[in-house]
Amino acid sequence: MIHSNRKLMFITMLVAQAVVISFFERFIPTPFSFAPGAKLGLGNLITILSLFTLPIKDSSKVVAFRLLVSTFLSGTFSTFLYGLAGTLFSFLIMLLIKSLGPKRVSVIGISVMGGIMHNIGQLVVFALIGRSWLVLNYLPILSFSGILSGFFVGIAGNYLLTKLKPLQEFQHALPDGWHIKS
Repeated sequence: MIHSNRKLMFITMLVAQAVVISFFERFIPTPFSFAPGAKLGLGNLITILSLFTLPIKDSSKVVAFRLLVSTFLSGTFSTFLYGLAGTLFSFLIMLLIKSLGPKRVSVIGISVMGGIMHNIGQLVVFALIGRSWLVLNYLPILSFSGILSGFFVGIAGNYLLTKLKPLQEFQHALPDGWHIKS
């Protein structure tokens, strides 16, 4: 029972951190002047942490609650749709790539693919709503911003995973081959 409560508190803490990070990220001017609308994706840092410290079921909860709470606090139905598509594409590809194991892919690689897939998910929804696939011409530019932001989020996630001792409590959730270094 105590372990279950600790895990619930950890999940809640991760969701709260992701929501706060996403909220404050809205006030940061985008460094991607070549890609209007692109964000840094700093909230994805929490997704990376949850992927490597929690079972898939609990990691999914973190991602879902982050999306719901962030949208509820400052979004609209259309931002929810874009966020849902980006989040689903991103999370699913990160899970798939992570399953390849640490000998084939790094935390940074997982983060980069998550950034790219988030953009693809949002563009697909935009294309469906706008009934035009021409918006996909924007994909190379958004992919570049996804690579850059995913790279830096991956570096930060890798650093946090190696430095934060409290995360080691959840190390049992990691698949074979993955481990948090002390």
